[in-house]
Parts: sequence; structure tokens; C-alpha cells
Amino acid sequence: MSTQTFVLPDVGEGLTEAEIVSWRVAPGDTVAVNDVLVEIETAKSLVELPSPFAGTVGELVAAEGQTVNVGAPIITIESAPDAAAQPATIGQSEHGEPAEPATPEGDGAVLVGYGTGGHVQSRRRKPAPSATERVASSVGVIAKPPIRKLARDLGVDLAAVSPTGPAGEVLRADVLGHASQASVFRNIQTPEWGDVREESIPVGAPSSRGGAPAAPAAPQPSAAASVSSGPPASADSDREETIAVKGVRKATSSAMVQSAYTAPHVSVWTDVDATRTMELVKRLKASPDFADVKVSPLLIMARAVIWAARRTPMVNAAWVESEAGAEIRVRRYVNLGIAAATPRGLLVPNIKDAQDLSMRDLARALERLTLTAREGKTSPADQQNGTITITNIGVFGMDAGTPIINPGESGIVALGTIRQKPWVVDGEVRPRWVTTVAGSFDHRVIDGDGMSRFIADVASILEEPALLLD
Repeated sequence: MSTQTFVLPDVGEGLTEAEIVSWRVAPGDTVAVNDVLVEIETAKSLVELPSPFAGTVGELVAAEGQTVNVGAPIITIESAPDAAAQPATIGQSEHGEPAEPATPEGDGAVLVGYGTGGHVQSRRRKPAPSATERVASSVGVIAKPPIRKLARDLGVDLAAVSPTGPAGEVLRADVLGHASQASVFRNIQTPEWGDVREESIPVGAPSSRGGAPAAPAAPQPSAAASVSSGPPASADSDREETIAVKGVRKATSSAMVQSAYTAPHVSVWTDVDATRTMELVKRLKASPDFADVKVSPLLIMARAVIWAARRTPMVNAAWVESEAGAEIRVRRYVNLGIAAATPRGLLVPNIKDAQDLSMRDLARALERLTLTAREGKTSPADQQNGTITITNIGVFGMDAGTPIINPGESGIVALGTIRQKPWVVDGEVRPRWVTTVAGSFDHRVIDGDGMSRFIADVASILEEPALLLD
């Protein structure tokens, strides 16, 4: 027998530590290669780690709730000589090349290929049940054929739906409520974005697109901080509570400090008469074509941001520091981020290449994003490489705000609550559905005229959604 030490691997997220959430094995258990050993929580996701060895579990080196650095030992496995001779090859690298064999132990050793394409099982990436599995699991559920078809179309397991019918029957509203669908709109295509995805503009060079200043980057302060996870200093423990800063909260705080002190923020906002948007939403809700979808203003807002970014590309750009100097990277695509309050904290998953999606496809993408975020299953890949973000603070009853830009982006747009207010129309005061559109921008990348034009464009779509047909 030989002792193999399994160290915490780099799971392909660029992170340096993770918390041990729960062990799936105990000392003395027999495990095979790829059996799940432990569930860990990084700053971005919950991940199940498989075993690279076959044998008997020896010691659980790290305890549940403990934060462990990448490369630190977490478990030992007693393996027979023949089983230990060939460590498992895990998946592929994040660039698609075949992964190297796993390194069993040593200083700083990591398992290669623990990205979203490898065998590490992220709870964000579990496949949906097949149609056969859903049918089998729904046997015995009381539901009419149209409801069953709706559930199949939405990928909903009827057995998991709570029925509200008088005889325990699953109703249409039950299926839709379980799906928790995001806003849906359709049949409008995104404008063409061209073949060139990115363009780098050296800072100081003239730009025909406007909004590219030559200001140097602001100094970045140290993000080092000491957070105590022990008991509160006060003897009266009923009056105070100390919460350890870790996981999503730790990552969010670090990113927001970096953004706030690196990118010079400037915010603009405007009030918007969104009555036509609300009328359109109402008509679509009453349309038989939208009987299986939930319509809300968020999709129209998302489409407006994509359209407006096409007209003012600098809001979708990024300030990039390199050895050659600073430059502005203009991106001809939109990875649209949606800020989401989840049980694990604030996450900003994004829809890749949103500019290529029809309204129907964009709605489906928003649906998947919303459901995954609410369930706490957003994958690391879904949170990377965003270009511009929407935060819907209206769901909390807020009118406006000055949000902080996500690192790597230059703009974030806030949609306030939509409510009836007195509004002057043709010289008369009338009740109208009014909201506020606000945005924060990196003033190194875009100037006042560009950001104002962008917010005005977003507002114009909410005022008259028919402009999307242009």
C-alpha cells in the first residue's frame, strides 16, 4: 500500500483558495477514480471534486468549513501499488487541449484540466434530466395533456411541481411559476455587428468613435484586509455578531474596491415615460402566442442596452493596462451581464454574444440565467468576460442608483421601478408609467457626451419600443 495525497486543485477559475463545504467520504471508505470526494465553494461556484486515485480513504486533512489554499493537502488515500502507479488524467485544459496527467503530490501541485470542460463536477453544470427521465418521474402526477406538453417544452419535471388544482392537479400557472421564467420578447432581430470582434486604441490616439480620453489610470490601493472569523470581542454576544468574509462576499468586496478606486466613476440618469413599454408587455401577455412565456420589461431593457451599445461602442469597451502602456479595447460584441441577488450573494452572470440573439433566444437566455442564479448554480464561466451590465434595482422598489462598474467593463445601467406618476403630455398632466434609467461609466474610456447619448438611446427604446424594429 502507498499513501497518495490529494491537494486542492486549481479548478480553472484563477482563484487561490476554496472552502470545504461537505465531505462525501469518510476514513475507511473505498473509492474509485472519479468518485466524488468533496464539495468545495470558491468565490464563484460550488464544485464537486472527483478522486484521481482508487483506494481507501485515509485522513481528511481539511475540515468542513475550513478555507484551504490551492495546493494544500485535503485528503489522503491508501492505494495499492498498481492503482497508484497511474494517476488519472482529468478532462481537458480550458483551451481545449488534452490535459496533462494529474500530479498526485508535492509543493504547489495542482490537477490540470479542472475547468468547465473537465471531470470536476460543478453544481452549476449538471445536465437537465432527459425527456425520458422527466416522463418517468411524472408518472402519477395529475395534469392535463396540454400542461404536460408545456412542462416538456420548458424542461420542467412535473413531479417537482407543487400542484394547486382542487384535486391536486398541476395547473398551467404551477408549471410557469416553477419555471420562474424571466421576461420574454421575440421576433425582433439584433442589428449586424460585423466581423471584427475587438479593436485596441492606444490611449492618446485620436478616435473617430469619440469618448476615448487620455487620462492616466488612477493608482490602485492595497486590497489587503484582515477579517476575524472568531467570536466577537464584546462579552455580550447577543448584541453583536461577527460574520466571516469569504466566498462570494469576499470576491465581491475585492472586485468593488478595485473598481471604485481604479476606474473614475461618473453617473448620469434620466426619467422615462415607459407607458408604451408597459402597454406592449400587457398586449403580449394577453396574446396566445405568449401563453407559455412570462413577459416583463427587463427583456426590452436588455434589448435597448444592446442596441444603444451598438450606437455608442465606447460604453462596451474596456481600459487595459499592459507593459506597452494603457489602451482602450473596443468590443464589437456584447456579453450582457445581469446583476443577480442570490442565496450566495451578488453574482453577475452574463449572456455571451447577446448581440447575435433574436429576441426569443435572448429571452430564453435570460430565463436560464435567472433560474440558474436563483438556484445558486451559476457556473464560473457564466460570470467571466462580461462587457456591460444591467442591474434591475426596480425589483426592490428603488427609483435610481449609482452602481459600481464591474472590473473589466466600462458601463453599468440601472433600471428603476416602474410606477404610475403624474406626467405632462401635450400640455396636460396625465398618469403615466414612469421609471428612471441610470448608469455609471469609466470616465477614462468614455466622456460625458457619449454616456449621455447612450442613456438617452436606452430611454428612447423604453419610451417607444417600436424603434427596435428599425
